[in-house]
Amino acid sequence: MREYQARSRFGRLKYRLYRHPLVMFGVGPAYLFLLQHRLPVGLMSKGWQPWASTMATNLAIALVITALTGVIGIKAFLLVHLPIMLLAATIGVWLFYVQHQFEQTAWRRDERWNLHEAALYGSSYYDLPPLLRWFTANIGVHHVHHLCGRIPYYRLPRVLRDHPELREVGRVTLLQSLRCVRLALWDEAEGRLVPFRELRASRL
Repeated sequence: MREYQARSRFGRLKYRLYRHPLVMFGVGPAYLFLLQHRLPVGLMSKGWQPWASTMATNLAIALVITALTGVIGIKAFLLVHLPIMLLAATIGVWLFYVQHQFEQTAWRRDERWNLHEAALYGSSYYDLPPLLRWFTANIGVHHVHHLCGRIPYYRLPRVLRDHPELREVGRVTLLQSLRCVRLALWDEAEGRLVPFRELRASRL
């Protein structure tokens, strides 16, 4: 909250626009996957490898698009693949958002920060229905994934079975996750994420 309050009026407006659901889960995913990830400008300082890898991927994508549009036409390609790509991008951003921005998450940036605590309590257990668990390759078991990234996706449910105490750590159901959209500010005093309206309430 303090960082947000210290911003200029224009800075606060920019942040509010950035956190708006239409930007976070509409314009944002499209920009992220169609433009930002296609041009690794921020990685130029790390050498030529990121640029070469991204350009090779772009070339492969361009060849696939050229082949498909040659077979079915540009109109059919856009009508079928563009909505699929945008929907997939939005789902990806949504999953990443819910797995790291839920009300009882744990954020630290001082000497109290601890790798294992941050991994376990700073990531949610997104308890999805079985079909969605299968479609998302168990990525909802995100707290365990952060704790040990070498555990294969198909063994993540087994970790929860063998260690039932992990089932309630950062647990967020599909219905509860919808309420995460309103969370936008970190309340340093309470140690939790809060919506903008709580900032207004604190001023009264």
